[in-house]
Amino acid sequence: MHTSRFIKHTLLLLLTAWLGGVSDAHAGSAVAGQVTSGRTQAGVPAAWAGTIQPVAKAVIPAAAGDSQGRILFILASSKVHGTSLLPASISFGEVVHAWDTFKAAGYVVDFVSPDGGDVPILDEYVSEDVASRIEDEEVMRGLRNTAKPEQIDPARYRAVYYVGGSNAIYGVPEHSVLQSIAMHVYERNGGVISAVCHGTAGLVNLKLASGQNLVAGKRISGFPEEHERQDAAYFKEFPFLIRKTVEDRGGVFHALDSEDPYIEIDGRVVTGQNYASAKPVAEAVVDVLRRLTGQQSGRGAVKG
Repeated sequence: MHTSRFIKHTLLLLLTAWLGGVSDAHAGSAVAGQVTSGRTQAGVPAAWAGTIQPVAKAVIPAAAGDSQGRILFILASSKVHGTSLLPASISFGEVVHAWDTFKAAGYVVDFVSPDGGDVPILDEYVSEDVASRIEDEEVMRGLRNTAKPEQIDPARYRAVYYVGGSNAIYGVPEHSVLQSIAMHVYERNGGVISAVCHGTAGLVNLKLASGQNLVAGKRISGFPEEHERQDAAYFKEFPFLIRKTVEDRGGVFHALDSEDPYIEIDGRVVTGQNYASAKPVAEAVVDVLRRLTGQQSGRGAVKG
C-alpha cells in the first residue's frame, strides 16, 4: 500500500516537473522573441529572418517612415552648354552646403538627374571652402550614382532641392518626369520645393494640378540674366532667361546687386539667388518643414 502511494507520488512529481519545464521553455521563447524583435535586420542569421521580418514590417512601415525624412536633390546631367562643346557643370558647393544642413537636421538626401549616373563636376565649380569634400565618399558616391527620374518614388520625399551650376538650365526644366516628381511632393505630400542660383530654372515650367504656374504670384529668387556675362559664348546657348521667364509665368522676381546671400520664402517655395545662398535656402527648408509638422499637430500653419 505504502509502495503504491510512493509510486503515485513519485509519478506526480515527475509529471509536474515535466509540465513546468515545458512551461518554462515557452516562457523563454517569448522573452527571446521580444529581444529579437528589437534588433535590426542586419547581421541576423538566416534561420531567424522569418521571425524578425514580420515584426520589422509592423514596427517600421517603409513608406511612412521614409516619407518623414527624405530630401531629393535634382541635378542636371548636361556636360556642355546647349548644343555647343563648351563644358558645363553642377555647382559642387551648392550640393555640399545644403547636404550638410539637411543631414545635420536628420534628413536623408537622395540624388536624381535626367540621365542618372554621374554628373559633371568641373574644377572651377569646386570652391576652396569645399575642395576637401571631393574626397567625401558618401557625397561623391551619391553624385556618381544619381538615380534616373523613373526610379524615384515621389511619395517618399518631404522636399525637392534644385541644385544650380552652369548646366542647370539644360535638361531639367523641360523634363516631364522631374516635373511630376516635384509637383507630387508639393501638392500630394504637402512638401517644399526649393532651388538655388541657376537651379531656379527648374521651377519655371512647373504647374499646379489646376494648370496654374507654380511661380505665379510668388516671390522668387535665382541667378538673374543681368548678372551673366552676356557677351560670352555660353550665354548664347541659354534656352531661356531665368528672371524674364519667371516674370512671364506670373512670378515676382527678386535679386540683389551683390554676391551676398539672398533668399525668398513664399509659403512652401524657397529660392536663393546665388552660391552663397545654398546654406540659407536649406536652413529655410528645414524651418518650413518643422512648421509643417507643427501645423499637422495643430500648432500654426504654412500656406502653399
